[in-house]
Amino acid sequence: MGNSEIALHQVATITMGTSPRGTTYNHEGIGLPLLNGPTEFGEIYPHCTLYTTDSRKECKTGDLIFCVRASTGRMNWADQVYSLGRGVCSIRGETLRDTKYIRYCIEWKLNSLLNLAGGSTYSNLTKNEIRNFPIPYPESRYKIAAVLSTYDDLIKNNTRRIEILEEMAQAIYRQWFVEFRFPGHEGMKMVESELGLIPQGWEVKQLGQTCHIIMGLSPKSEFYNETGNGLPFHQGVTDFGERFPTDRVYCTIQKRVAEANDILFSVRAPVGRINIANKKIVIGRGLSAIRSKNGNQAFLLQQLKDRFQEEDTMGSGSIFNAIRKADLLAVPLLSPTESVSGEFEEIINPIFAKLANLIMKNQNLRQTRDLLLPKLISGEIDVSDLDIDTDPKE
Repeated sequence: MGNSEIALHQVATITMGTSPRGTTYNHEGIGLPLLNGPTEFGEIYPHCTLYTTDSRKECKTGDLIFCVRASTGRMNWADQVYSLGRGVCSIRGETLRDTKYIRYCIEWKLNSLLNLAGGSTYSNLTKNEIRNFPIPYPESRYKIAAVLSTYDDLIKNNTRRIEILEEMAQAIYRQWFVEFRFPGHEGMKMVESELGLIPQGWEVKQLGQTCHIIMGLSPKSEFYNETGNGLPFHQGVTDFGERFPTDRVYCTIQKRVAEANDILFSVRAPVGRINIANKKIVIGRGLSAIRSKNGNQAFLLQQLKDRFQEEDTMGSGSIFNAIRKADLLAVPLLSPTESVSGEFEEIINPIFAKLANLIMKNQNLRQTRDLLLPKLISGEIDVSDLDIDTDPKE
C-alpha cells in the first residue's frame, strides 16, 4: 500500500462550528437543529432538542461530525443539515466513501490526534490541528472503506431493528396505559385523578413512593481514569448509547452506585434522557439511578420514557436545566393494579431480551471492525486484489 500520508485539509472540507446567539435558541423546532457537542450525539446520528434561527456554520447531509472539545474525538454522521456550535466541526471528503474512509483513518489514529488537544479545563482541538492532521490516502481507500462499511451496514440494520422493538414496546405501553385498552378493560369504570381519568382501582403515586432513587455524586477528578481501574463512571449523558451506556471513564472510589438494570435518568443538561445500567457503575451528579420497589422495572422504564419523551420539560437553571431530588421524588406516575402491571412485564420482558441481544451483536460487530481497521489501513491486510465495487458514489 505504501505509507505516504497527506494533510486532512488537502482531501476534506473542514467546517469549525460557531455558536449562535443564545437568544435565538428554542425548543419549538424553529430554524435549524443546533448541534453543540456530545450531549446531542446518538449511537449513529445526533438527536437535538435545541434549534436556532441564527445559524452561522452548517454541515451537509453525509458529513462526519467531530467533537473538538469536552468529549473530544466523539463522532456522529449528519443525517440532515445541522447548525454547528463551537463544540463540533464537520468533515467532508470529495465523496461519501471518501468521508467514510477519512472517519476510519481518524478512528485508527485518534489517540495521536487527541494528544494534540490542549485546554486547562477540558481538552480541545484547534482548526489548524485538525486541518494539518496527517492520514494515509492510498488508491485502495475505496476498497478499505467498502470492507469496513460492511460491518457498519450490519450495525445500522441492527440499530433499525432495535428502534422498531423500542417503538413496539412503547406502542404497547401507550395502548394499555394511555388509551387504557389493556386486557379486560371492557366495562371498566373510569374515575378522576391527578393525571386525568384512570381506571377504577388504579392510583396515582409519586415516584418516591414506588421507587428507590439514588442521586449521583461526582468524586474528585483524581479518582478518574481511562485504563479500566475501578468501576465504570458516568457523569451524565455523554456516553449514553442505544439503550446502555458505553464505558469510557472509570473511577476507583465508589460514592454513589447504580446496580445492573437500574434506570439511569439524566437530572441535568438535558433533564429526562434515559439509559439502563447493564452492570454496576458509579454515577456522577448529572445522573440518578431509579429502581422499582415492586420489581416492575419494565413498566417503570416505559412510563418514564413516555413521561419524558420531550427532554427538559422539568427543571430550572441559569446556564443549563437541572432537576432537584425533591422534584424527581414528586413526579406523579400511574400505579395500575399488580395483575395488569405484571401481565405487561411478561409481554415486554421478551422484547427487552431481543433488544439486549441485538445490542450485544452490534458491540461484537464494532469490536471485529475495530480489529480489522488498523490492519487494513496500515496495509497489513492487502485489499488491492479484492473484487469489490469501488464506485465512490453512494
